[in-house]
Amino acid sequence: MGQGNVNDTFLVTLQRGRQLVLQRVNPAVFPDPQLVQHNIRLVTAHLDRQVRNSPELTGRFTPLILCRGKKGDAYQDRDGAVWRLVNRVPGRTCETVGRPCQARELGRCLGVFHRLLSSLDPDALADALPGFHNTPACLKRYDQARAACTENNTPDIENEKCCRFIENRRSLAFLLNDAPELSRRIIHGDPKVANFIFDRDMENVVSLIDLDTVRPGLLLHDIGDALRSCCNPLGESSRAPEGIHFDPELFDAWLAGYAAEAELLLTNRDKAHIVDSVRVIAFELGLRFVTDHLEGDHYFKTRFRGHNLIRAQVQFRLVRSIEDQFKDLQHIVTTRINR
Repeated sequence: MGQGNVNDTFLVTLQRGRQLVLQRVNPAVFPDPQLVQHNIRLVTAHLDRQVRNSPELTGRFTPLILCRGKKGDAYQDRDGAVWRLVNRVPGRTCETVGRPCQARELGRCLGVFHRLLSSLDPDALADALPGFHNTPACLKRYDQARAACTENNTPDIENEKCCRFIENRRSLAFLLNDAPELSRRIIHGDPKVANFIFDRDMENVVSLIDLDTVRPGLLLHDIGDALRSCCNPLGESSRAPEGIHFDPELFDAWLAGYAAEAELLLTNRDKAHIVDSVRVIAFELGLRFVTDHLEGDHYFKTRFRGHNLIRAQVQFRLVRSIEDQFKDLQHIVTTRINR
């Protein structure tokens, strides 16, 4: 089940009808899967306690619960992959949204997630994916991969377009890293649309799943990533990157949902860099797609050679669209979130 680019996910139906989700954590991506499990264990237990003490969240946010076996909540196979089993949250997932009410729900759910975890010490979590959301490091790895290109993967025309885009915006990689006093808390790490569960009517978001990347980090990393995904109505897998645009109406609605739950977590500096955070995360993801293409497509699952280049072009189109609307988007932030 699922369309994940990294792990393998399966639906398990027990004899009495109960359904669970079985997942194999890709050891090629996560160097120490047991650290991933440690983080998920802490976060899910904390979320469960917080929800139990928050009756207003009943039916509005359902946390994942790890299933325990005789020897714990994880099994490591001979290949080094860790397998885990969690409850299945009823509902539906999707790759994109098109209605402001859905965008608002996505923002609200991430706001609940951040708010509930704000009482858990970020230092209790391990860094299970070193370098994650380190955009300067992503740029450095891209430079190394481009320099190491062999005759077998010499950059083609589409690759050259991506590389020129990167060269023209190298300073973007340092934008958040050089910004002082941004809020650091526990973040999800991958809050794209597909990792939220809607109810069956696709009206309300009831859960946030795929917790492999929970870690200490900047709130803006999550906010930028969530907006990058939510405000792209055509989706990151579009075969027509030239049609990609960043939707300001969805942006406004998402911010309204998030602010209703977690505005108090944001400092004025955080608010001032919200639009920048979307540009940075879209640029970073594009960098990672191009780098994976140059290295032979070993990180992200691909369906054909060049798939990662199309994905990169989608992200770079988003960056351009945000730049074209930058002043208008900044105005939405100042209007929607009290300064």
